[in-house]
Amino acid sequence: MTVAAVPFPAMPPAGYVWFEDEPVFDPAKHLALEMPNTIRYLDEFGYAAEEIKTKASRVAVSSPFRVLSAEGAAVLLASARRLRQHAISCERIENMVRGGCYRSRFLRDLCIDPSLTQLMCDIYQTDVAPHTMPLHLGHMNFTPEDLSKAVDKWHHDTLPLDFVMMVTDPTQLSGGQFEYFVGTKHEMALLAQAGKTPPPARVAAPAFMGPGYAIALHGDMVVHRGAKLNAPGERISMVNGYVSTNTALDDQHRHKDLTLVDDPEALYAEWAKHSAWRAKERLATLVHEMAFTADRQAAADQLEEAVRDVMQTIAEMRDERPHDMHHYERA
Repeated sequence: MTVAAVPFPAMPPAGYVWFEDEPVFDPAKHLALEMPNTIRYLDEFGYAAEEIKTKASRVAVSSPFRVLSAEGAAVLLASARRLRQHAISCERIENMVRGGCYRSRFLRDLCIDPSLTQLMCDIYQTDVAPHTMPLHLGHMNFTPEDLSKAVDKWHHDTLPLDFVMMVTDPTQLSGGQFEYFVGTKHEMALLAQAGKTPPPARVAAPAFMGPGYAIALHGDMVVHRGAKLNAPGERISMVNGYVSTNTALDDQHRHKDLTLVDDPEALYAEWAKHSAWRAKERLATLVHEMAFTADRQAAADQLEEAVRDVMQTIAEMRDERPHDMHHYERA
């Protein structure tokens, strides 16, 4: 399925201005889509079948595959460099840009392109759509100013499915590789509690062939990071998010973390729309499929489950207690 679950907003939030002189995205010129050679599954990482069946996809990670043509990679790099002026930082990432799809039409149209989405459906082996929250579309990570810091610390994502694409040429860098832990996030939590990082024998670092190549990732389930650079260099990567269109499955989001990084002007409306979309789909299922029952508690339970995401969103939005950003490195 390649139809957007929630339409991209017709107007950007207050404070965002479109670049006026970008090339227009043309999938015929700018894409060079290829399937990955290999796919690894969550059971290979140690996840149990009972946990896997509730998740958006059983896929864990793919090998690198091509997304952009040479011309597409060049245009994206130019747009990423322009977006760099809007970089923000947080405890986990020193230099990143969120909301780039509200500034760059090229980036927006790339991230929601139907043919690219269809490729991701094929890779994830399930129907997905571009993420319902545009802040999760076209997220950019940039070289940290302090080279002693990782580009991005060990973590699992705040969203279920995404791809990680190299915008600059990774073959020209020393260090800065994308890495993932071949294990569960539960194992990683135990390692972190003991003050440890993943053992090298269980860390994979896929070799990206050049700019415009990506890997598909079950970001909420696979622990990963952007490693330190060994020498100065320009490193830009892009993360594009997706949601399963099957809203009966787990939501797999940590929306609360976003309050520590994202622009409130965009975040709260996006978050509310995402929860409303899930509730709308779940309520529609209830309308069409709910069986007759004399058990009023069972009926109430089904209705409560259908709107669970909305109730959780309301509670989290109204909760003003301090909280920390999740990751696995406290040093």
